[in-house]
Order: sequence, then C-alpha cells, then structure tokens
Amino acid sequence: MKLSHLPIRLAAGAFFLNAGISKLGMSAEQAAGMRAMGSAGVPLLDKVDDETFAKALPAGEIAVGASLLLPFIPSWLSGAALTAFSSGLVNMYLKTPGMTQEDGIRPTEQGTAVAKDIAFLGIGATLLLDSLLGGRKKKNKKKARAAVAD
Repeated sequence: MKLSHLPIRLAAGAFFLNAGISKLGMSAEQAAGMRAMGSAGVPLLDKVDDETFAKALPAGEIAVGASLLLPFIPSWLSGAALTAFSSGLVNMYLKTPGMTQEDGIRPTEQGTAVAKDIAFLGIGATLLLDSLLGGRKKKNKKKARAAVAD
C-alpha cells in the first residue's frame, strides 16, 4: 500500500466498517426497505429475500471497510471492491425518484445523504487506477534507467 493511499483508505474504510456494523441485526422491516430502495440501482436485489439481504448488506459493507483498513490488502483490490459497491449505490441514487433534482444529478434534500456515495466511487476509482497505472510508471522509469546505463 502506498503511503499516499493511507488517508483515503482510512477515511472510507472507517465509514464502511461503521456502516456495516451498525446494520448488523437489522429488522426484517428495515431490510425490506433498504432492499427495495437498493433494487433501483441493483435490480438483482429484487430476487433476494429480506432475511438474506439483512445479512449480506452488513457483511458486504464490513468486507469493503476491512479491505480498505487492512494494509496488506492491495489498493487495487480494495479500490475495486469500493468501486463496485459504490457503483450500485450511485446507480440507486440516480434512479430513485425524489433523490435528485430535475436535472437528474444534483441531490434533493432527501438525496443528500446518498449523494456522498459519489465521493466513495471516486475514491475507489482513484485507488484502482493509481495502483494499475502507477505500476506502469515504475516500469517505464526502470526501462529509461536501463537505457541510460547502456
């Protein structure tokens, strides 16, 4: 893990870990509401029963949070997990009526709490891209040094 990734991994990881832990043991009614809302962004959730969703959602959030907080998990992997999870949340935000203003992007008062997931999508994409493209820079520098040495 790059030292420059530490602040965003800690911030996003702590947020997701806390979100997952706070959802452990949620009621069937809470799970039904979250599943119904989430299915706007991830239509496959319509096929998941509330009991399974009540277990899977916190487990997924805890897994994403832990992958960001554990330094031995590569940034590309934790970034990919955060990007995938956040993509579903952003899609839900964009497709749920009442979350966005008439322009379809800016949040309404109801959508403001969910709009923060756009930042998590950006964090995940940054970790993923920096990890994948950063390795190319190192290879190019090594090739350049080798060419100079010849």
